Amino acid sequence: MHDKTIAIHAGYDKDSQATMAVPIYQTTAYEFRDAEHAANLFALKELGNIYTRLMNPTTDVFEKRFAALEGGAAAIATSSGMAAIFNTIANVAEAGDNIICASKLYGGTLTLTSHTIKRFGIEARYFDVHEPKQLEDLIDENTKLILFESITNPSIDVPDFEGIVEIANKHGILTAVDNTVATPILCKPFALGCDISVHSTSKYTTGQGLAIGGIVVESNTILEKIKGNPRYAHFNEPDASYHGLVYTDIPLPIFSLRMRLALLRDLGATPSPFNSWLFIQGLEHLPLRMKQHSQSALEIAEFLESHPKVLKVNYPGLKNDVNFPYAEKYLSGGYSGLLSFEVESFEKAVEIADKTELFTMVVNIGDSKSIITHPASTTHQQLSSDELIAAGVPSGLIRLSVGLEDSQDLIEDLKAALEG
Repeated sequence: MHDKTIAIHAGYDKDSQATMAVPIYQTTAYEFRDAEHAANLFALKELGNIYTRLMNPTTDVFEKRFAALEGGAAAIATSSGMAAIFNTIANVAEAGDNIICASKLYGGTLTLTSHTIKRFGIEARYFDVHEPKQLEDLIDENTKLILFESITNPSIDVPDFEGIVEIANKHGILTAVDNTVATPILCKPFALGCDISVHSTSKYTTGQGLAIGGIVVESNTILEKIKGNPRYAHFNEPDASYHGLVYTDIPLPIFSLRMRLALLRDLGATPSPFNSWLFIQGLEHLPLRMKQHSQSALEIAEFLESHPKVLKVNYPGLKNDVNFPYAEKYLSGGYSGLLSFEVESFEKAVEIADKTELFTMVVNIGDSKSIITHPASTTHQQLSSDELIAAGVPSGLIRLSVGLEDSQDLIEDLKAALEG
């Protein structure tokens, strides 16, 4: 099936009520037939619902539908995008290990990887996504993950997927791609050889800023990289916390299974059934929205590129953008609704952001309403001047999340703010 069909139908087998809309199973727990049935579920002798911290029928539809859109084997929904990223790291790394991250990342991910996971004994190292050869000097026997974004937020870079994957595969290291900005509609990381895709479903998935959530999807080929790989011994050896289970011996998607049985069980970063239902509604029209977001963003990027007060525009759909060749190679159907542009100073950027009327000052993206953000004073405020430059976030940078309003109205709004 194609994306527009998958987004509406995948993962939902109608229950006895035969409802056209996916039901909201707003429940904490589930009744077992008897003690034997309960014991079999906990022992994985039977598959079924145990407790909503682990699984839920509404969330199950969302997970299956999203995995199908990504072309993956299975997915785990989480309570937020940051929970999805943290769970991905925690599923492969422990104290003494390291992960390698793109130097240009969403501000929350930068803070997580450069500060928070240090307290867990996990080191983060950084590389330029356009210089994958840098990975060779960073990889050692304790490297467990290479993490980057399909379209970086807010610097709007598209990585050299081929170069990164080639080096990762050479060393038997898993790759995880934050595909939030591109969505499965514009980028298919698994078709490009990646192993894991993560998303903040708070963004384009819901599409209206209605709910916080995240999701982790595993590829159909991840078992080949994990099975027998000494980097991932905990997948290949008995899990003492789950009856001595050896994940690579089970004919199920193993990355998701361990995340469900260990991390959702112990950390509990689970979405509510109602939020999962909202995400399902958003998926139904995601292909149509991404087409419109991309079309309007390109028109706005072209306007900004021609404006004398704009120093630089970052949008991979512009032919003179350094990311254009990568976007043409790795994206399809559009370039997303996210763009950024630079003006002369921190003060000028703040002034422009304050003067817009249709663009709302919000630290979110992917909404039907257009959003303007000054990253240096908000999402990346914790970074030093040098760290801001390294992250692709100069002080005069303004980020736009282009919504579904008429693009000409949005252009007039920006023009008035720039010239007022």
